[in-house]
Amino acid sequence: MVLPPVPASKPSAVNVPDPSEVQSSVTLSQELEMNRFSPDYYPLQLGNHVLGGGFYATRLYRDLRQKAGYVYNVDVSLHASETRANYSLQYGCDPENIFKARTLAEGELRAMREFDVTPSELQQAKALLLRQIPLAEASEDAVASGMIARSRIGLPLDEPFRAADRYFGMTAGEVRSAFAKYVDPSSMVQIVRGPAPK
Repeated sequence: MVLPPVPASKPSAVNVPDPSEVQSSVTLSQELEMNRFSPDYYPLQLGNHVLGGGFYATRLYRDLRQKAGYVYNVDVSLHASETRANYSLQYGCDPENIFKARTLAEGELRAMREFDVTPSELQQAKALLLRQIPLAEASEDAVASGMIARSRIGLPLDEPFRAADRYFGMTAGEVRSAFAKYVDPSSMVQIVRGPAPK
């Protein structure tokens, strides 16, 4: 079933009490006014690999965990379909660090909107993404599943190869422009599951 488009999200906060949890699971989420066919999908994905995906080598993991010690884990993701797109950042932390970690994370998202990533960050993100493309289809089942998924939403069957070319030639300016256009930390919905925030 193809879901209809939805408007951009507005800022809000929801707490889901779970006294069985020792730490809080935090999701910052934003509905984007774009879909999987937007040309900005690719620079957003590349920027995500500057922010996360490479553990200590990426901005969020380094700043929120390694330096500040606020979180146990942190991840960022972009999910897009033929009609919708959702951008989210998730982390796990002690309740007293929810706001501190969010402040740092929002600072990194604003930096992606305002400044070009460094040449070394761009090269590393490209290497991570380009390495994932063949690994994602390293078996017959994976190849078949990928082709079926692409055909269902109308993407070219060779989309991974087209994406590789796109990522390879992408510039830091394209990444900054896509983040400035779509990712707004002030518009995110915050969902916290676990102990009550302090």
